[in-house]
Amino acid sequence: MTVSDIGEAGLLERVFPRLPQSRATLLGPGDDAALVAVRGGRVVATTDLLVEGRHFRLDWSSPRDVGRKAAAQNLADVAAMGGVGTALLIGLALPGDTEVSWAEAFYDGLREECDLVGAGIVGGDVVRSEHGITIAVTALGSMRGREPVTRSGAKPGDVVAIAGRVGWSAAGLAVLSRGFRTPRALVDAHRFPQVPYAAGPVAADLGATAMCDVSDGLVADLRSIAVASGVSIEITTDVLEVTAQMRDAALALGVDPVRWLLDGGEDHALIATFPPRVDLPEKWLTIGRVVRGRGVYVDGQPSADQGFDHFR
Repeated sequence: MTVSDIGEAGLLERVFPRLPQSRATLLGPGDDAALVAVRGGRVVATTDLLVEGRHFRLDWSSPRDVGRKAAAQNLADVAAMGGVGTALLIGLALPGDTEVSWAEAFYDGLREECDLVGAGIVGGDVVRSEHGITIAVTALGSMRGREPVTRSGAKPGDVVAIAGRVGWSAAGLAVLSRGFRTPRALVDAHRFPQVPYAAGPVAADLGATAMCDVSDGLVADLRSIAVASGVSIEITTDVLEVTAQMRDAALALGVDPVRWLLDGGEDHALIATFPPRVDLPEKWLTIGRVVRGRGVYVDGQPSADQGFDHFR
């Protein structure tokens, strides 16, 4: 049996029981981020890897783009808990023939994304690589007195809402994969996301019962909430925006743009469930509801989409 046989979720099911936890672990593996007790408070912690050729391509993305993307996907996980990113640690493996200017621009991109939330880069490591560029980012954050919003709190009767955009990165990837560089807005969305960081703490303050960022696909990440909470989630697609640029690109490529909205990841929008009487601010769009049962239903039909899997 190989990791490709069981997939990412199957691998994690086998790994998690083997991980030691200390008394300082308030929330362990399985959510967007962990929560660790420290003297005088709590720290949100999360980490991600980016591998050249898997998560970014040097002929598609500038080093600044790669830096912004690396920071964004980690800071988004902190926001998805209802927290605020405070610090990053960066591990960077570079081939020896990498231009110094590439590394400088990469760190410029990290800095630009960190500036959006006021986070600092407090350390890391740089090593030589014989097989392309690999980036490891650890993000730390603060709940600022809030309780973390996990994936496991959704209840029947809750409304499902989204902040941010979905489908843009997937559309940009499709365009780039066909050898095009326009529409620029879609291509740029794949190169680095626009994360609604402030919406995470706002959702926590409004009493969100569950929350997650859209990294693997809207349906796939809604399913992670449904499974963790032991509920079913129903959404409708007619409230999701297919922009004119998406529609034009889909027509040129011969695809259904709604699939980008439902299956596409890496936009790092935030999805959350809220008690039904919560008055949601404008940035949060209601797209469905939580009901009893299992699974995710799209326009009344069960969805079998599994989203992105690193090993399949």
